[in-house]
Amino acid sequence: MKPVRAILFDLDGTLVQTREASWRVFAKTNAALGLGINSQAEFFRLLEDNMFHGLSKHCGDVRKADEAAKHFLNLLQKEYNPDFVPGMADVVRAFAGSCSLAVISSNSVATIRRILEREGLTHCFSHVFGGDVEQDKRACVRRFLADRSYLVSRNCSPAYHEGHEPDAPRADQIALITDTVGDIKHAVECGVRAIGVSWGMHTEQQLLAAGAEFVAVWPQELVARLLPNGYASSCSIGSCAIEDPTSGGCISGCACGCQDGDLADAASVRRRRRMAASASLEQRAARRVDRTSPGADAPAVVASSVDKVLLASLRRLKSNDRPSWH
Repeated sequence: MKPVRAILFDLDGTLVQTREASWRVFAKTNAALGLGINSQAEFFRLLEDNMFHGLSKHCGDVRKADEAAKHFLNLLQKEYNPDFVPGMADVVRAFAGSCSLAVISSNSVATIRRILEREGLTHCFSHVFGGDVEQDKRACVRRFLADRSYLVSRNCSPAYHEGHEPDAPRADQIALITDTVGDIKHAVECGVRAIGVSWGMHTEQQLLAAGAEFVAVWPQELVARLLPNGYASSCSIGSCAIEDPTSGGCISGCACGCQDGDLADAASVRRRRRMAASASLEQRAARRVDRTSPGADAPAVVASSVDKVLLASLRRLKSNDRPSWH
């Protein structure tokens, strides 16, 4: 299985359980505006394309479709609070240390934020695209393909990874995970990997027929298929798989900042990661300098003055255990 660099999660039916919750909300929009969509089955058929496109086709009137979409989104912000699919929070955390993660949803940004904050997953995601910002998910996918900066991750902290200049992505390095036929078709159209989940709106057979690469029957199957090493063995349950540069495992405790908005705590975590990276760099620089001494086992190399200055700087940094602002 090819590795992925960005995973784009649909929200409703993929991350959260939505069949009953979304229909209860939409039924109010249907009654208020007389749309004639009077059953769950009819509502689900809207999602065989994009929900906004489906509304437009059903109404046959752009103005009425826009009014219905606005009414529905407003109700979602007030009333929609579905449970996470059991196991999907752990799946998100498993991917958080190795991929740039995004939510691409027809739901509103405010609703998505409320749901992610409730689960303590807000900063696992580098990007969130809501239907109130961009209704066509293909446009969101194409942003990832056109602008490599979308691959800069947050590593579960408020700040984005500074100094990270990723290579431009290939389409097969981006995966869209969804429960609907319409999303699968749009992913295939954009050339990215289309992966289905069987616990949402549409069946495994429907998703495969639409072009899904595979359809997960259980949340953990996504980890097994897309993450070569599976769950990081050193990560505690409920923690994010953020790598420690010195050990290759998870940072001890992995207090990644997802669970609260305290900027001082988040800054402390970022500083610990940077100190770990500095310690690793110091070791490499020291080995270069040591290899210039007589009698060294390795062949002699010429250590530049830059190596020695860098080593001294790193040692000074390491000696400052706590920043003055902490």
